[in-house]
Amino acid sequence: MKTENPGVQLVAISAENAGQRIDNFLRTQLKGVPKSMIYRILRKGEVRVNKKRIKPEYKLEEGDEVRIPPVRVAEREEQAVSPKLEKVAALAEAIIYEDEQILVLNKPSGTAVHGGSGLSFGVIEGLRALRPEARFLELVHRLDRDTSGVLLVAKKRSALRSLHEQLREKGMQKDYLALVRGSWPSHVKAVQAPLLKNILQSGERVVRVSSEGKPSETRFKVEERFAFATLVKASPVTGRTHQIRVHTLHAGHPIAFDDRYGEREFDSQLASTGLRRLFLHAAALTFTHPASGETLRLEAPLDEELKRCLQALRQQKR
Repeated sequence: MKTENPGVQLVAISAENAGQRIDNFLRTQLKGVPKSMIYRILRKGEVRVNKKRIKPEYKLEEGDEVRIPPVRVAEREEQAVSPKLEKVAALAEAIIYEDEQILVLNKPSGTAVHGGSGLSFGVIEGLRALRPEARFLELVHRLDRDTSGVLLVAKKRSALRSLHEQLREKGMQKDYLALVRGSWPSHVKAVQAPLLKNILQSGERVVRVSSEGKPSETRFKVEERFAFATLVKASPVTGRTHQIRVHTLHAGHPIAFDDRYGEREFDSQLASTGLRRLFLHAAALTFTHPASGETLRLEAPLDEELKRCLQALRQQKR
C-alpha cells in the first residue's frame, strides 16, 4: 500500500480479495464508517479503481488499484463500540468454535448481526473490536436480531466463497427450535409457501405469503408437545427473510413472542413461564469445512430463559 497524498490510500488488490464487491471491500477497509457514507463517496467518484469511477456493485479483480479517500467519522460514531465493552465481552464467551478459517458463535437474542438502522453495535462490529488483528471477518449468513443460536463467520475470503457456494447449492443444513402455538399436526412435515418481502416507509421489513413471492420451503418435525404449545424443529430448505416465522404463522401455529407475526393471547398464556423473547433458536448447523473438507455439525445450547420456559411447560403437563 502506498499513499498518493496525506490521508489517501492506494490499495493493490490481491487474489484473496478478488471477486469481492467494491462496497463490501470498503466496509472492511473503513471500519466504523456508516454504509451511507461509503455509498456517498462511491457516488461522488471519490473512490477510484485503476483511476476510473466505478459503481457499488463493481467486482474487484486481482491487480486492481483502489484509491480510498480519507474519511472523517463524527466522534460519536468513532466511539460507537467503546461503551459496549460488556457486549463485546459477552461475544467472547459466546464463541463455540474457532480455527484459522471460521468462527462460530451462539448469538444472544436481542443482538443484531450488523450495526445500522439506528444501532451502533452488532455482532460483526463487536467481533472486529474483539479481534482487532483480524484482517478479515465477514458474516456467512444472518440471523434476525431476536433469534439466538449458531452464527457462522468467515475469517478468510476463500472460506467465505466456499461457504456461500454451499448455501447456494443447499449444502448447508440449518436446524432451528421454535415454540409454536397449539398442537402442531404430526403429518405436516413441510410448509411450501412463496414469500414476498415488503419494506414499509419506516424501513421495517414485513414478509407475507403471496403467489407473487419467491418459492420457499421449511421442513418441520415435532420435538415435544405441551398443553397449549409444541416445540418443533424447523429446517429451512430455502433462506428467505423471516421464513420460519411466516411459515409457522401460515400453518396456523405462530411462534411464541414474535412481535411481528405472533399472537398476543398465546404470549399471555406463556407469561407464567418467564418467557419474554422470541422462542426461535438456531440450534445446529451442518456444513463442509472450507479448508479440511470434513463435515462439521456445530450445536448451540438454549439460553437460560428458553430452558426455564420449557421446564415450566413440562411441569404444567404433570
